[in-house]
Amino acid sequence: MARTREFDEDQVLDAAMQLFWEKGYEATSLSDLTSRMGIQRPSIYSTFGDKKELFEAALRRYTMSRASDIRTRLQSHSSVKEAFSIFFADVVIEEYAEDLSKGCFCINTMVELAPHDEKFEILTREHQMYLAVIFQETIERGIQSGELEANTDAKPLAQALIVALIGLTVMLKSRPQRSFVDNAIAATLTLLK
Repeated sequence: MARTREFDEDQVLDAAMQLFWEKGYEATSLSDLTSRMGIQRPSIYSTFGDKKELFEAALRRYTMSRASDIRTRLQSHSSVKEAFSIFFADVVIEEYAEDLSKGCFCINTMVELAPHDEKFEILTREHQMYLAVIFQETIERGIQSGELEANTDAKPLAQALIVALIGLTVMLKSRPQRSFVDNAIAATLTLLK
């Protein structure tokens, strides 16, 4: 007879996600995972597979949650320019509020694993493209409402904003001067004519 799980799968996956996010894939040991998740190795293996499969599950959980959060944030403002302005400002505020910048879990993975692991190259690229679609939809809403110029090309503009977001997130890990960051964001947002 199969034993029932004595743990909440979502809860332990969230714990693994937080640990991988803090330390990265390579620096996280199985001992770290069992300690943080509160389950033993056999339970990890039977539920999630090996460490790499657990990392993939954690990354997928993060990217789904992050994309949903970004969509909600951008849709919660009637003004598209205001939505992007507040969104970028919040990214900065959240990073400077942390004692130690964790950055974006997906972008951290892009830097750590994607250059030498095709699976994570694809997963991180898919997330970038999905976020670009969310940005594009928001820009198109601004075009339809008349807030943005009718001849605005939404797709490349969305892609430029994604590149700016990724660059910003990586740069924030080094805690640059706040004025440097604020000036760069202000210049980036001028793309939204």
